[in-house]
Amino acid sequence: MCATGGLLCCFTVMPFNRPSATAAELAEKPSGVLFRESFDDPRLSQRGWYDGSTFAISEKEPYAGKGCIEYRWTAGTTTPASSSGIRHLFEPTDAIYLRFHIKLSKGWGWSGRPYHPHLTHFMTTENERYHGPAASHLTVYIEPCNGKLRLAAQDIQNRDQPHGLTQGPLRGGYNGQFYDSEGILFTDDRWHSVEAMFQLNSLDLVADKPNADGIVRGWFDGRLVVDRADVFLRSTDFPKMQFNQFLLTPYFGPGLLPHEQTLWIDELAVGTKRLGPVERVRGEGRVMRGE
Repeated sequence: MCATGGLLCCFTVMPFNRPSATAAELAEKPSGVLFRESFDDPRLSQRGWYDGSTFAISEKEPYAGKGCIEYRWTAGTTTPASSSGIRHLFEPTDAIYLRFHIKLSKGWGWSGRPYHPHLTHFMTTENERYHGPAASHLTVYIEPCNGKLRLAAQDIQNRDQPHGLTQGPLRGGYNGQFYDSEGILFTDDRWHSVEAMFQLNSLDLVADKPNADGIVRGWFDGRLVVDRADVFLRSTDFPKMQFNQFLLTPYFGPGLLPHEQTLWIDELAVGTKRLGPVERVRGEGRVMRGE
């Protein structure tokens, strides 16, 4: 693993294999849900997750169910010591939705820069299943940044493509477009719902140009806080591009972690439609899932 331009990257390349689901899994999966994870036990590799082997499941005050995954940083580090970053493949799609619940530890500190930490990403069929997110044909980001919800995209691997970069010029080895919430949202150590959606822009193949109709939206505790429907995410160099991979890879760049701290993730789901927050049913030990 390495850091390039403040972004996490990985250079191991392996053959692409699409995950398969059993008949029982398909039968219990609600319409529009590609996969979901409640982090109730550490057997994530048995549920389609890969590229990680260490998982700390906290049973202390999960958002719902029996547990949640814990990411704890020790001082001076970049990646959490408690749990590995992980990936999950899914059936390719032009539009992708994410929902998870997140809690930051008391006294959570930010990087002191206009970037980091990284948290979750989607990648596409144009890269292999182990390709690093920092230098790809398209990586989109969903993360908290200086208290705001940030959705972002980069495509620096396209610098030598016929139509070049779609996510802005290179700046010190990286590029990117950022879509931040207007207000500060992450202000306490309570559970909050984060949702995001990305839809690839359409292409005018006759005119050999992209259409400015890509969509980027984000919700915080069910409230729409990012809303763009005029975005370029791909060029005509990639007419078959689709989203097919999710990454949960918390990361602070070298020297950017302010102190020891922890975040927790629970009730995560990826789908082809908006899934909504998970509703907690108090007093009965049950939850009603938004999907």
